[in-house]
Amino acid sequence: MTGEKLSKKVKTLYGAGDFGFSLTGTMIGVLHLFFLLDVVGISPKYAALAIFIGKSWDWINDPLIGHLSDKTRSRWGRRRPFLLFGFLPYALAFALLWWKPPLSTDIQFVIYYAIAYFIYDAAATFVYMPYFALTPELTQDYDERTSLTSYRMFFSILAGLVAFTVPLMVIGTMQPENAGKVLWVGIVAGLAAGLPLLLTFFGVREKPEYQEQETPKLFESIKAAIRNKPFLFAMGIFLFTWASIEIVQNMLLLFLKYRMDLEGQSDIILGTVFVVAMLFLPFWDWVSKKLDKRKAYIWGMVFLSIVLIILAYVNPDTGFVYILILAGLAGIGVSAVHVLPWSMIPDAIEWDQLQTGERHEGMFYSIVTLFKKVANSIAVPTTALILEATGYIGNVAQQEPSAVKAIMMMTGPLPAMFMLVGIVFAILYPLNRKKYQEITEQLSAKE
Repeated sequence: MTGEKLSKKVKTLYGAGDFGFSLTGTMIGVLHLFFLLDVVGISPKYAALAIFIGKSWDWINDPLIGHLSDKTRSRWGRRRPFLLFGFLPYALAFALLWWKPPLSTDIQFVIYYAIAYFIYDAAATFVYMPYFALTPELTQDYDERTSLTSYRMFFSILAGLVAFTVPLMVIGTMQPENAGKVLWVGIVAGLAAGLPLLLTFFGVREKPEYQEQETPKLFESIKAAIRNKPFLFAMGIFLFTWASIEIVQNMLLLFLKYRMDLEGQSDIILGTVFVVAMLFLPFWDWVSKKLDKRKAYIWGMVFLSIVLIILAYVNPDTGFVYILILAGLAGIGVSAVHVLPWSMIPDAIEWDQLQTGERHEGMFYSIVTLFKKVANSIAVPTTALILEATGYIGNVAQQEPSAVKAIMMMTGPLPAMFMLVGIVFAILYPLNRKKYQEITEQLSAKE
């Protein structure tokens, strides 16, 4: 099982599929709250309500679709059919989030955007859940999984770069008169997100032996996840790391606009973050091989937390070059965020297989993303409620000092606290390289 290598072609075609998930996820994380507040014009509390209602559906559909993909048997495999038949609904559903319908009251907008979130999240889960579950099926080599994740995260970070820069270049500023431009960006981005899934469908093959295994039962799959200690700790790492990143994404443009007065340079600053993040993907792959994934993650999160706190409290009169340097340093930590939590999750699959004799990749990944979404459906609306409580007013030249202080807190200290919890989970994570190799050797002996 160890020593199982993948070709660069397979890694590239698999990794390309994540371009779309990162593009849509980053656009929602960075721009959608901004869109609701400053283009649609609804108050933060109603924006929070729409997001919470719409995203709460994901608490249900993730485990259902994850289990469905575990049970699927077809001539294309267990996971790939979802990519073939789901890429177009996923693309079209994304566009619904960026339309400003001709409605007149906040409640009407809440209903529309809650429904739009509901439809989009269902369509997105239908394709990304099986896609994520492919990772442990393609290779069972400890370091090769980190390499495969690095390829995937190259496309993820590239899409993040596009999401942070291109939409605002096309839209200009987030104002009501630019609602039509926002919609066109949403339509084009949706198609750009869906089409790469075809590359993954045609470019990778699933292991046929996994289709020969007995289909797992729903509650047995859930119990297997709950009893899997490495998985629970990996899930905690993933959950708190990405909750912190979601908060930062929601605040960055507001921070640059209202704290730093750098809205016009935001594409350059955010572009710097993602370019550096892409360049440092091989670095974190190397560090994880020299140490292991757990230690590499701890160092990366400590570094990123420090950078975010410094950035949050930097003086607005500080030179633009200094801000770019901080953006570049943040990119180093962002690179670690993209590679290491994702590469730790698949290793728990073999621990489960050793204990139960079955593989529950779809259910495991669905639970990870479920808890991530539960956190996001609470954390992101909470940021909007904090803005409401501190006097935020959409699309004004200058915010209240209390609102600016809240934006600063949610750019640095609050995400750093979430990362600290993730570090605690990493310290307790029990599955290092040596332990994982022992598990794969025991599985090989049973074959």
